[in-house]
Amino acid sequence: MSDEPWRRSDYEISTDRARLDIDVIHGFLTTSYWSRGVSREVVARSIAGSLCFGLFHAGQQVGFARVITDYATLGDLADVFVLPEHRGRGLGVWLVETIMSHPSLQGFRVWRLGTRDAHGLYAKVGFRVPEHPERLMEIVDPSVYAE
Repeated sequence: MSDEPWRRSDYEISTDRARLDIDVIHGFLTTSYWSRGVSREVVARSIAGSLCFGLFHAGQQVGFARVITDYATLGDLADVFVLPEHRGRGLGVWLVETIMSHPSLQGFRVWRLGTRDAHGLYAKVGFRVPEHPERLMEIVDPSVYAE
């Protein structure tokens, strides 16, 4: 499978970092429940350390996702979004399916993600509630982006 771009009607997915519109990405993430108040600089650093997927319509960024990975055993799916005016067209599922089929992201033992409200979307591509949540631990600082 070709690395990119992927096309579907008037939409395109690309991993070309040069195409990413950090203002659009930051604008969405700073208002999202998972990264409210995140700085533009932190968003730029997160992009630099991840394999990123931009969703575009007529050359404009309308969605985004990134994978934090070692490219061998583990992938963490993060910051997945489609702008509200482009939702309801199956683009979120297509974006995640494209990510999961990317040649550099095959053979992982574990894929992870966190979501508060999109369980149905992720279930369509094989994600499920952890079989053994008692084995998972985390450190969360909900005020890290507070000014």
